[in-house]
This record gives sequence, structure tokens and C-alpha cells, in this order.
Amino acid sequence: MEVMAGRMDRGFMQYQKEFEDKALEVLRSGWYILGKQLSDFEEQFAEYTHTKACAGVGNGLDALMIACRMLGIGPGDEVIVQGNTYIASVMGITMNGATPVFCEPGEDFQIDPSKVEALITPRTKAVMVVHLYGAVTDMDEICRICREHGLLLVEDCAQAHGATWKGKGIGSFGDAGCFSFYPSKNIGAFGDAGAIVSQDEALIRKVKIFRNYGSEKRYYNQMEGTNSRLDEMQAGLLQVRLRHAEEITRERRALASVYTEGIKNPKLLLPKVREGCDPVWHQYVVRCKERDALMEYLKERGIGSIIHYPIPPHLAECYERLGHKRGDYPITEHYADTVLSLPMYNGMTPEEQAYVIDALNRF
Repeated sequence: MEVMAGRMDRGFMQYQKEFEDKALEVLRSGWYILGKQLSDFEEQFAEYTHTKACAGVGNGLDALMIACRMLGIGPGDEVIVQGNTYIASVMGITMNGATPVFCEPGEDFQIDPSKVEALITPRTKAVMVVHLYGAVTDMDEICRICREHGLLLVEDCAQAHGATWKGKGIGSFGDAGCFSFYPSKNIGAFGDAGAIVSQDEALIRKVKIFRNYGSEKRYYNQMEGTNSRLDEMQAGLLQVRLRHAEEITRERRALASVYTEGIKNPKLLLPKVREGCDPVWHQYVVRCKERDALMEYLKERGIGSIIHYPIPPHLAECYERLGHKRGDYPITEHYADTVLSLPMYNGMTPEEQAYVIDALNRF
């Protein structure tokens, strides 16, 4: 048997007729940019995230970059961000000329709130929380810190559509919530796509101007903007995915439960979930001191797996200018050396998952 690390075709086939009908509807409409599909999706996604407004943009990185830009984050500012994130989180900061200040994660892979305040300096402008792998940190504590120190809060929600902290959905805590709809995400498009949500309707209005060459009225440019528009096809297809968001999440939670109950190998450390967090399991990430050997062992048995992520941003070649070296963030680096994401996708069969679990327990 072969089991891929991730499959997007299964998620398509679950709702194939709806996707195909929507694609034809968009194609036949004759309107492909900034139309009704987008405005409808923005309204629906704001409702889904319990925020007041949403702006669709080109991708998740654009969402982070534009949100930071519209919040006034720029040169001379510092933004606290967890060290074990995907590099896009950091790029959203540095593309605006600001400096990332890395914070170590806790045992749940999320930013450790107990380590944030020690990193605050007179230059700190914001905290960026990354809801990594579909889970959530202690947002009560993060919000308290931001409130008491007068800091902006940006949420990177790219991996956590629908996750909650004490019943409140992610994306609704901060000044801006940034989403990616890359095809592999729980709510995935069929190409690049992203969005920014906020309780601040004025901020979203600025985003909508900025994403369209800085123009609210055609050919009248109010600011030096960019071209980052969620197109009609992706907005329409995302409406289909959003209609099924709850069942998509239920399925992934069920898969995670099977892994948690079935994996008995003491060499594997299973993911820990903070009390108060209800994750959506974008990834099911284990830790293993013999990670590379485990990955090869699984490969030999036709089982795919992925390292999220092998090189922490502070050690990335593109950020050599920040002056970090190995040993600066030992927890982050330890996770990079030991984490492994197991196969996890909607449409995964019980037989496939049983095969993976049996192989893991025999390692």
C-alpha cells in the first residue's frame, strides 16, 4: 500500500459536483476579477470568523505583508514572532522593513506566552501569533500582554481555519487575522489565495484599496499599492469549501483521534494540546529523536511524511543579516531536528491510517 503525506484530489472528489458547477458558473458569468463571487465570499468568511469585515488577497504571504503594512508596521519596528514558524510569517514582517524578534515555542509547538514579555523593547510594535499546525496558544495571555504594553496583535491563521480558544475563533482576537487558502489548507482553494479579517472595518477598507493598485475608484490612486486580488474563480470555489468547513474539520479531528489512540511506540512523542484549545489538525506532528531514520523507514513502506520545518527562519540563508547562529533558540532548533508530520488529509481511508499506525508501532 502507498499512503501519501497529503492528498488534495480526495478533498475535491468529496464535493466534485459542487466545485464543477461553481467553476462553470464563474466561467459563464464573464466577470473574473473583483466581482460578486469575491464580495459574497468576503461576507461569508467574515461571518465564519466572527469578524466585522474581510478582504480577499492573492495569497497568505500577501495577507501578512499587507496587514502589517496597513497597521503601520515598518522600519525601526520590532515584531515578536515564534521561532518555529514557516518563513512566510517572518517575511510578512521583513518585507515591511521591520525586524523579527524570535520567541521560543512551548511543548504544544505554539508561541510560549510566558516568554513574550521579556522580549519587549521600546521598539516593539506588535506580536505576531502563528496558530501552527491548526492549534492555538493561550490567547487570553497574549491579548493581556498586547493590551498592557500597547502592542498590535497580528494573527497568522494560515493553518488553523476554524480553530478556537475557549470557544472563540482564531482571527477574531487580533487587530488583523491573516489566512492562506493554499490548496493543501483545511479550507483550500485550487491555486494561490488569501484573506485578511478584522473587527476594524476601516482597516479592511484600506486593505481593499491597497490590494488594487492603491485605488478605490478606477484610475484614481489614493496610495502606492500593489496587485493582490483574490480572483472570482478562487472566491467561488472557496464558497463551496466553506459550506463544508464543519464536516471537513470533524473528519480531521476524527483522524487525529485515531492516531492519538493507535500510536503506542514510546519512541514517538505525540502532539500536546493546551487546555482551552480546540485544534483543527492541519497537521498531525510527532517528535522522534531518530526522525530521519523514521522518515526513511516510512518511505521504504510507501508512506509519505513531511518535516514542518527543517530549517528555522533564524538560520535561513536569506536572514543571515539578522546575525543569528545555531544555539540561539535551542527549543526551536530541537523541534526542527525532531518533528515529523504524518499523513493527514480529508478522504484518508481507515485502511490507509491503520497501515500507517501499524508501521509506526513497528519502528
